[in-house]
Amino acid sequence: MHVKRFADAKPYDAPNHRLYTGLRLFGAEAGGAKSVIVGVSHFLPGGGAGPDASPPEKVYFVLSGELTVIIDGKETVLKANDSCVIEPNEMREIVNRSNEVCTILVAVVPAK
Repeated sequence: MHVKRFADAKPYDAPNHRLYTGLRLFGAEAGGAKSVIVGVSHFLPGGGAGPDASPPEKVYFVLSGELTVIIDGKETVLKANDSCVIEPNEMREIVNRSNEVCTILVAVVPAK
């Protein structure tokens, strides 16, 4: 078993993200998992990512606040305990349109 204390999580920068802080929990440089990368992202009001697409499949799980996910012009608002899967190479944009911080758990399966 590999335990990661939240206090020990290290920040990381993700391309094309704005008004956010990302913390790596497992995978990549954080270690502990080899087939998945897991992180927590905090998006300030107005923060978000994209629009862009990338090869890895992604899962977003909203821990608190709300996040608008835009796929093919269709907007879906995810609230606490809602989640979604972003398919490989699917064009997406995410935006925090609320006045509260939005915190999400992100799981990414790296493309092989």
